[in-house]
Amino acid sequence: MSQPISRLFIVGLLALWLFAPAAQASQLVEGKVQSTLVPATVEYNALLPDGYDGATEPLPLLLFLHGGGGDKTFLNRMRPILDEMWQAGTLPPMVIVTPSAGRSFYMDYKDGSQKWETFMATDFLEHLRGRFKVTKERKGTVLFGISMGGLGALRLGFQYPEKFAGLAALEPGIDPVLKWKDLTARNKFWRGPDVMDTLFGKPFDEAYWEANNVATIATNQADKLRAANLGIYIEAGDEDLFFLHEATEFLHRILWDQNIKHEYHLVRGADHVGRTIRPRAMEGLEFLARLLIPPPPDPEVDAARKRMEPLKKKMGVPER
Repeated sequence: MSQPISRLFIVGLLALWLFAPAAQASQLVEGKVQSTLVPATVEYNALLPDGYDGATEPLPLLLFLHGGGGDKTFLNRMRPILDEMWQAGTLPPMVIVTPSAGRSFYMDYKDGSQKWETFMATDFLEHLRGRFKVTKERKGTVLFGISMGGLGALRLGFQYPEKFAGLAALEPGIDPVLKWKDLTARNKFWRGPDVMDTLFGKPFDEAYWEANNVATIATNQADKLRAANLGIYIEAGDEDLFFLHEATEFLHRILWDQNIKHEYHLVRGADHVGRTIRPRAMEGLEFLARLLIPPPPDPEVDAARKRMEPLKKKMGVPER
């Protein structure tokens, strides 16, 4: 995203490790990958869980996407949270990878000079599956992102639901409209025209923006998303200084109206940065953990549904 988001977001992440325990037995390793889809070698960091070297079965893979202006060290700063969750048993062992993607918005540029979305879903995924002991299956491949990374996680998940089982998008840098012309200064002040021209062409291509707009994708591909049963977690603080809670609420309503299953949190008193990020990140990661290891059936729920079914049929209550 824009430079203001970069500075503020990095400052806000200080709280993530100031109050966190020291890292446990995980391993942080570096890597590089070249692709014709992006103009330069892409560096990345990968976090391997305790026991990785002795693993005999493929582990889940989590693409952990940084915000605007960030880089692969986003994973370093978030590592205390991940180690704490591994130690507590609230996050299953997995390989977690953050590439340095600059302010790419994780999208394919209009002029074709950079194709980050395609790179992430093809060359990068294939490279990681070749290097690490990770699954090659959709079922164990998931996404997590904050701010611009939340936008990237949503677009990748919505565009490639056959490749990703689920995603968690925190305060995603998305828009509360379906048409660019309907967007006001309140919701786009933080993006400079230079960034938008680079991504969407000059003159600005509104049709290309709509093709990459998360809410528009969800609307146009609702049948595909419902059929894929993609796990979707979205959230934002209700005091987000970039008003991203308005866009997240808008996406929630789109998903609700289209009957696309998802989990949505509006966090009271939370902003785009600060001490709320840590517990919010943990909640998003716990959602992904439930996708990877679903909880067992709940007998109380099953019994209650069985009791209500005759009444629903009698009253002609339709399913959504």
